[in-house]
Amino acid sequence: MERQKHGSQDRVPGGTIPFLWAQSLYVLCCLLHDRYLTPAELDPLSRRLLATEKRPPCEVQVVILAEGQNVKEELLRNEIEVQMISELETKYAVLPASVFAKILQRVGQSTKLNLSGRPADRDVQLLSTSRLYHVGNKLVAFTPQFMDVRRSHLVYDIRVLMDEWSSELYYIYNSWNSVSISGRPLVVLVISDNMLQTDTVVEDTPRSFITDITQKSQKSAVLGALKKIKNGYIGGARVVMGNISDFSSTTSVSKLEFQDGSVEQLFTTNGEAQPRSLPRETPYELGTPRGTLRRSDSVRGRWFKQFNTVQAASMRHRSIVLDSNDADLLKLRLANATVKKIMEPTVEEEEAPQHTHLLSSYHTDSIGENSKERLQHSQLEEMEVADLITMLAETTLLDEQASIIHFLWLKLGPNFDTKLANIAGVTVRILIEEVYIKACESRDWSWARLTAGLLKKQLDELEKAVTHLLVRQKQITVGMPSKNEEAITIPKNKEELLQIFTRCYSEDPNSFILAQELIVSLGSLVRTDPRLFVEMFRLRIGLIIQVLASELARLRNLNAEAASQHLLSVSPFELKSMLLSLLSGRLLEESAGPGTENEFGVKGLRTGIGSFRKQIEERKSMRERAKSMRARLRSSENLVGKKMASSSASKLSFASLTAPTVANAEESPSDSEDSLAGEEFQFGIWLRHRRIDGALNRVPSNFYANLWDTVRMFPHGISVDGIILSYGLTQEMTRNEIKFALQVEQVLNQIAEPEYRELIVEVLTLLGKLRLLLMADPQIPDGRPFEVEYVLQHANRIFVEHNAEMGTIVLECCGSGIGCDGARGICRHFYDTAPAGEFGTVHYIIRAAMDIFAPS
Repeated sequence: MERQKHGSQDRVPGGTIPFLWAQSLYVLCCLLHDRYLTPAELDPLSRRLLATEKRPPCEVQVVILAEGQNVKEELLRNEIEVQMISELETKYAVLPASVFAKILQRVGQSTKLNLSGRPADRDVQLLSTSRLYHVGNKLVAFTPQFMDVRRSHLVYDIRVLMDEWSSELYYIYNSWNSVSISGRPLVVLVISDNMLQTDTVVEDTPRSFITDITQKSQKSAVLGALKKIKNGYIGGARVVMGNISDFSSTTSVSKLEFQDGSVEQLFTTNGEAQPRSLPRETPYELGTPRGTLRRSDSVRGRWFKQFNTVQAASMRHRSIVLDSNDADLLKLRLANATVKKIMEPTVEEEEAPQHTHLLSSYHTDSIGENSKERLQHSQLEEMEVADLITMLAETTLLDEQASIIHFLWLKLGPNFDTKLANIAGVTVRILIEEVYIKACESRDWSWARLTAGLLKKQLDELEKAVTHLLVRQKQITVGMPSKNEEAITIPKNKEELLQIFTRCYSEDPNSFILAQELIVSLGSLVRTDPRLFVEMFRLRIGLIIQVLASELARLRNLNAEAASQHLLSVSPFELKSMLLSLLSGRLLEESAGPGTENEFGVKGLRTGIGSFRKQIEERKSMRERAKSMRARLRSSENLVGKKMASSSASKLSFASLTAPTVANAEESPSDSEDSLAGEEFQFGIWLRHRRIDGALNRVPSNFYANLWDTVRMFPHGISVDGIILSYGLTQEMTRNEIKFALQVEQVLNQIAEPEYRELIVEVLTLLGKLRLLLMADPQIPDGRPFEVEYVLQHANRIFVEHNAEMGTIVLECCGSGIGCDGARGICRHFYDTAPAGEFGTVHYIIRAAMDIFAPS
């Protein structure tokens, strides 16, 4: 009756039916007995185990596969025995994570319910690719997503990739053992020939950045990581290395079943290479519909004038856009200038600050911007498209190809059809995509970054890095400061981040991708070493880029444009190393030596007025020697009576003064010790420290909480650069509230000069200790907000007067009434003074505070 007419019969609860329960248990026991099920599958949370019974940690199984015979032989020479992909048994298949993402798109698809399935752009998590999958009649292993070269150009930097190997294997080891997943994890890593290259040299790239040492260090990094895996321990994780057939019985296995066989088609369609249109390094014929191209080596000889025009127009767009109208950035660029040492006296006529030449060059760049645009426009108009296409078809060098295609992009736009080799559809955008791939393969980072910026590529790690920074209360600003800077205060998805970067870097494709790299590096550093970001609430990416370019200019003795081009040529690993050095407060120096792994290192140097007593004695002796030398020169000029002699003598006057110093140093041991100490001493370092800390918005520990107490001491508030921090802020916000810290930081960011900002921070820090310094209640001025700048100006006057009495270097500028180039009228030697010590800035600020606030 019920079958004939559904719902016609009354339904009565049947209660517990022991027979069905027993039948179900019997079926489960049979499955367990016949090993169709494992206890872990029935109990994934391991509740069957006692609380005191600890499961032994399982090792991460690692399979190393060689892409070709050359890679296998190279690894075998280093006592690492691996299989090639082609040597795997037929029942096994190894595919990239991108294929796994396409397979997962089928999960949840339903045309009847109008469900599209899993989003295609969603990342494939690492634990998902750490097991085997039954797909049809094959056991499929998927390589991790971080090994996918199509993800970003960062994967092509071998040292970055090796860091990911170490961290990701530890993540798998830790996560797998914490959740007690049945079976062991399996990670398949494929070694390509590009990872073991040692002879890659990029055309027209500074040799200081791409050298044989760098290439050998990349190869040694790969071999070192493989040997650690072979030995069974890497990055804190226990691993075991073997072939995939050895691990099939112990690896966690899942099934991917679909009714149709369309998933299996992905096994055959995955390996197809993208068609190439540009000429390659060795003659061949393209087996694609794009046609056949004949090539020669270079076009510089036959198209000398035309190619120089193309390259000149392209080079002007291959550097970071510098905002020459921003005073803050202008001050940062002054850090490029080399500060003269005290021990190197010069003639009075040659004592002009070396900042002048650099500063004039920036003004020249900004003034001549319109003329450069007119020149570029005329050059773009006079070049024939047919000549450009012919040049492109004849050259095989990456730099020439990229320059011509970039020129076409600027002249005709990305959608212009070049009809290369008389074939339609070869647009400039397609050629730029191919230049990007070739630049990544050859590790030409400048072209890789430029083409990635032109194509508006987005790093996969960017969204996670932004989230890591924001959850740790570190806000981010992107764009040029005081121009189009935009803050990121809440987590964003990929589309929203792409819109922000497009708005901020619409005219600067280099900074578009460089800013993403810096955010990814900051996100990695904030996870591994959060102490670097103490009391830093807002990271200004634009200023960090300017600081990095400024440091390169100092190291290489370059102007701003050349420094920005060199910054774009730095590998991602070196860029992260430079960023780590700046955040850690150490000095960035070039590493010299054949065993160095990267171009840059850190070096501890004594700076500022830390050894001020020694400076005083040396300056006095040098001035006495200089006076005697001038007297001898004048007497020699009177005897000879020739202008030629006077001019030559003036050029050689103080250059010879260092010889007696060296001779004296060799005679006496005490002088020798002084000279060694002088070698460790350098000028301009504390000035540079303050500029870097100001650009990074770095403040002392508990600065904002102590400033909250300081503001409460002043009934009318305090004034910083004309902006008032009122007493009412302490009534609205608590002492440790982040809103108060952001309010203070917004006020400090209005100060254009970063070194002046840092001195203001020092003054505000000491104002919170007035009661401790005075041993009494300070005399607070009534009726108006207290101006913090007054304390700094008074401390500067005390510094100048004190040093004038002792006869130090200050006599050459502010001590003699001659103004120097210090920001806001503060002596530049005061900026270059160490905070602590008998002659430190803290000493003079305390004296100024006691003069102002001491009770009468």
